[in-house]
Amino acid sequence: MSTMAAPSIWPFPGGLHLDEHKTESTGEPIAVAPIPPQLIHPLQQHIGAPAKPRVVLGEKVLRGQPIADADGYVSAPVHAGSSGTVIAIEDRPVPHPSGLSALCIVIETDGKDTALPQSEWPAQEDYLALDPQTLRERVRAAGIAGLGGAAFPSFIKLNPGRPVSTLILNGAECEPYISCDQMLMAERASEIIAGAGVILHAIKAPKCLIGVEDNKPESIRALREAAQADPRIDVVVVPSKYPQGGEKQLIMALTGKEVPSEGLPLDIGIVCHNVGTAAAVWRAVTRAEPLISRVVTVTGGGVTQPRNYEVRLGTPAEFLLQLAGVETEPARLIMGGPMMGFALRSPAVPVIKATNCLLVAGAEEVRPPSAPMPCIRCGACVDVCPAQLLPQQLYWHSRAREWDKAQEHALFDCIECGCCAQVCPSQIPLVQFYRFAKTEIWAEEREKRKADAARERFEARKLRLEREEAEREAARQRKKAALAAAKKRSAEPAPTTSPAASDDVVAKAMAAAKARREAQSQSDAAGSDDPVARAMAAAKAKKAARQQSQDQAAQQPASSNESDPVAAAIAKAKARKAQKATDTNTGKTAADPVAQAIAAAKAKKAAKQADPQQPAASSAAPDDDPVAKAIAAAKARKAQKSEAAQTTDSDDPVAQAIAAAKARKAAQAASESTDTAPATAAENDDPVARAIDAAKAKKAEKAKAASAEPASSSDADDPVAKAIAAAKARKAAKAARDKDGAQ
Repeated sequence: MSTMAAPSIWPFPGGLHLDEHKTESTGEPIAVAPIPPQLIHPLQQHIGAPAKPRVVLGEKVLRGQPIADADGYVSAPVHAGSSGTVIAIEDRPVPHPSGLSALCIVIETDGKDTALPQSEWPAQEDYLALDPQTLRERVRAAGIAGLGGAAFPSFIKLNPGRPVSTLILNGAECEPYISCDQMLMAERASEIIAGAGVILHAIKAPKCLIGVEDNKPESIRALREAAQADPRIDVVVVPSKYPQGGEKQLIMALTGKEVPSEGLPLDIGIVCHNVGTAAAVWRAVTRAEPLISRVVTVTGGGVTQPRNYEVRLGTPAEFLLQLAGVETEPARLIMGGPMMGFALRSPAVPVIKATNCLLVAGAEEVRPPSAPMPCIRCGACVDVCPAQLLPQQLYWHSRAREWDKAQEHALFDCIECGCCAQVCPSQIPLVQFYRFAKTEIWAEEREKRKADAARERFEARKLRLEREEAEREAARQRKKAALAAAKKRSAEPAPTTSPAASDDVVAKAMAAAKARREAQSQSDAAGSDDPVARAMAAAKAKKAARQQSQDQAAQQPASSNESDPVAAAIAKAKARKAQKATDTNTGKTAADPVAQAIAAAKAKKAAKQADPQQPAASSAAPDDDPVAKAIAAAKARKAQKSEAAQTTDSDDPVAQAIAAAKARKAAQAASESTDTAPATAAENDDPVARAIDAAKAKKAEKAKAASAEPASSSDADDPVAKAIAAAKARKAAKAARDKDGAQ
């Protein structure tokens, strides 16, 4: 620990030596201000996003209770300054250069000042037992922000994210009239030194420098006595010069290092905190106390009893002014010092975390307002600028709204100390132009970020729509290709050797029809002159076709036809068509009497199937015709043979059909023998001729019936139509027999 000033000081350029006006408020120790009837807590008392309320109207709160939570990373919670009831959550005037209102939580105090029975986090006297992350979390939960005036959330500075070589505590307090830090260092130096140790542990820095101006001897002595126990901490005395308390200027004076343009002290391995912030960090960690109060200087020519007060946050300014003996309306009420402070439009604004001074200026302390005169280009502003800028050029570019040129002249390196405006002989409010330019540039940057975000959203949406359309088009092309492939497969006939051919219903039906045609052609070639042989061949062909259809149905999986009713219907229709074609081929021509006889037999069979109780037509020949009797006897013997065959093969429907056909043929021949014969005797004795005549007669009757009532295309497959046709055939045969008997 060093007990003397640093061996070397690097003075910063420019600056001013101003009247200090500090002795007026340092004659008495810090006083504790009483609790006001109402506490007004703005939700934004720091740089960053405002806090979010967590209480409702009418809710009872206790001292130190959180009433608003941090909303975002760069934000800090707000705690109740005392116990009471929430009576309003509304917009109230707040201390800000704009003079606008903001959302506030208003508490009506109950005078008891009851604290929370248990803090949000446990107190930890031995802070070295806590890891840096836990320290940062507790500092954030306490709602601590920089108490030097910037009000930046302190926990962020405790998380540098890179190695730190030096911690600097700012105790310069160079602004005239302000003495809150001076009194705090003089009366509570041990808390500041302990807070420095907590911060060193949190950021893992090896040393700490505390810069104090040489016009504060009592503060320097108290700090050095408290820092004797910690060799890492050194109290350094710097010259009294405004703005020595500026962060960049103090770093230059203590280390000789210069912070880069538009950069941060962390860029050169340095972290800066205010001495009041260090004391608040210590109380938050070791006493578990949130930030609910701070030391405020109430001074100026309009104050009868200037003094430093420990004030609860949220106390209205007018309450403090009455406490300090301000009886008349001040000529100007300023929050902060005369150089960097701003005027308050109403004394109803509350004390916030950044309030370090309430300056009540008397009439003699206020420069009379006057219209600014043209710049005479004297260069005095350049000589006093501590940031080594060109205030005159910044003024012209800011006034002309040439933001790009103003930024080229390092506008944002201006610390708004007011030295240039203080020495300007034309009384131009230079700092006001710089603040205006910064505000406009920030607004344009916000709009640009919004526009960029909107453009990115639009481009992302456009890409998404194009991708979705491409996916839909690809799906359509795949579906189209699949349909074309399916159509091509259905158009190509399956090879007979392919295993899949057995599953094709259409192919099976075509094969069955082909087999029937081949069988029919063979039967026609074998016995084209024998009608009985042709009938037998046709019946066998039908049986073979039916058997083949049954075999195919049995071999085909049940799920194929059952699951596909359309395929089953197609197969049935093609089978009926093939059967009809077979019947047509066996019938030969309409002029063939034998074919007509076979057709009549088929009709009788259909009628019998439709009405089994109907007796068969009589096949007995007339008693007076010996030839007919002989023929009938021969045919009867043939019928007996057929019946004998039926007894052995009664279960065979094909054999039964053949027998029935032969019986009907014999009966028809016997009936035709009685028909009217031609004029010659030879023709009368020819049974074949008579059969032909009878067949012709029946054909004529059938043609007549067809002309009277046309049959539909589906009669061949209709059992009712078949039965009607059979009945008509029997009627015609009976009429022929009756006519023959009458002759």
